[in-house]
Amino acid sequence: MTPAAASSPHTLATASGFLLGTMCAAMIVGAALGWALGSWKLGLLFGAVVGIPAGVFAVYRRYRTYFI
Repeated sequence: MTPAAASSPHTLATASGFLLGTMCAAMIVGAALGWALGSWKLGLLFGAVVGIPAGVFAVYRRYRTYFI
């Protein structure tokens, strides 16, 4: 019998944590910019809208060798 292959350290949990962290960082930056311009709620919304594709791109760039 052959031993089982070693599991990858890059699991779905680490990728989703990286995605969530990137999105939250974008939301915090957006809220701070919105607060400076007068409306933190709109800044938070803008940060969330920008943070979703930014998070997906960040996860893709980090784990691109695993997608091939």
